[in-house]
Order: sequence, then C-alpha cells, then structure tokens
Amino acid sequence: MDAKVFDALFFWFPAFLLSTTVHEAAHAWAALRGGDRTAYEGGQVSLSPLPHIRREPFGMVVVPVLTGLMNGWTMGWASAPYDPAWADRHPKRAAWMAAAGPGGNLALALLAFAAIKAGLLAGVFDAPERLGMTRLVVDAAGSDVSVAAFAAKGLSVLLTLNVLLAAFNLLPVPPLDGLAVTGLFLPDGLSRTLRGFAHSPLSMLGVLVAWQVFPHVARPLFFAVADLLHPGMYVRG
Repeated sequence: MDAKVFDALFFWFPAFLLSTTVHEAAHAWAALRGGDRTAYEGGQVSLSPLPHIRREPFGMVVVPVLTGLMNGWTMGWASAPYDPAWADRHPKRAAWMAAAGPGGNLALALLAFAAIKAGLLAGVFDAPERLGMTRLVVDAAGSDVSVAAFAAKGLSVLLTLNVLLAAFNLLPVPPLDGLAVTGLFLPDGLSRTLRGFAHSPLSMLGVLVAWQVFPHVARPLFFAVADLLHPGMYVRG
C-alpha cells in the first residue's frame, strides 16, 4: 500500500472522524445547555460517530475517504441541527453554541499536545529532522514501525488537524462558526443579521474567501505549535 494512502486511512481518517464528532457533539451539547433540544433529539449529543455519520454520510465518510486516497490527507464536513427560532430569541446562547465546536477541537489539540510533551519528556519521542503535519515528533529510537512511531504520527496528525480545524472554523465568514461567534461581542440585532448570512447565497462566497485566506493563517499556526513543542529548534522557511 502506498505510504500516503496508508497514512490517510490509518491516521488522517480516524483523526477526522474523532475531531468532527467532538466538534458537532460540542455544538449539540452547548445548544442543549442553552435550551435547544433539536440536536439532542437527533442523537447528536454523542461522542459516537454513528449519529453524525447518519446525518452527513457524504461529508463524513465519502469525501474524506476519496480525498485521502487522492491526496494523502482528508477533508470533509459535518453538521448539527438547531432551532433557528431559538437562536433568534437567544443570540448570545447561539453564539456560545457556535463557539463550542471549535472549542472541542482546541480541547483535543491540548490533549494531543500534552501527550506529545509527556512523550518528549519521557524520552519516548524526539524532534524530527524535518517537520511535517504527520511528523511533529518521531520515535526517539529511530524506528518507523514501532508502537512509539505509530503513536508519534497519530498524535502529530491529531494535534495538527485540530489546531487547523479550530482556526478554520473561527474565521468570521459565512457559513463558518466564526461569524456566529462574533455575536458574543456584538449587539443582539446585529448578531441576528450576521447569522442570516450563513444561510444565504453569500455563504458560498464565504467558503471561497476562507480557502484563500486560510493558507496564510495555517502556516504560522503550524510553526507556532512546533515552536511550543521544540523551542528554538526550527527556522521558519
């Protein structure tokens, strides 16, 4: 099996399933806490990927597998339902609901970061000669086929993916979470207006803008994470 395909199927796809499941479950849980039972009744307040896959099988399975086979990394999407009338009545609660998804990704990133740091301190992991999204750390013994090497790659992917997912979703353009999150800081009326853009034709334009802007955000973020893991070891190129 090609190495990129192997990485996609055994590292990127499982990390994507976990990360999107946590993201959507966090949205659903925050909505439930705020008084909207829509996602809860749909089964989305769950860390099992199955209810989320049933809702978005194309975005959570078909597209991630295809992009993995073609590119060696996965992309896709998922969603959790909510009651728009509830969001209109409670703009601040709706904003917290939006923030919960990226917050779930940041929580996963922090867990992966802590595990990698622990591995570095214990001498199980070491800094790689060449950084990559799947190589934030490597097996300190130099093996590519050990349990430590598998864990190093899995944690590298999990950390990278969740930092990037959180950052991408927080871009303040429709239909991404970041637009609704601005409602935490804006008057309720303006928050309602902006949320309406997420379901308008402008949402497609927002996705295109996000794809153009995000590479300029992703690279500095990746090196910032690397600097935290390995202070002063790498020069940004």
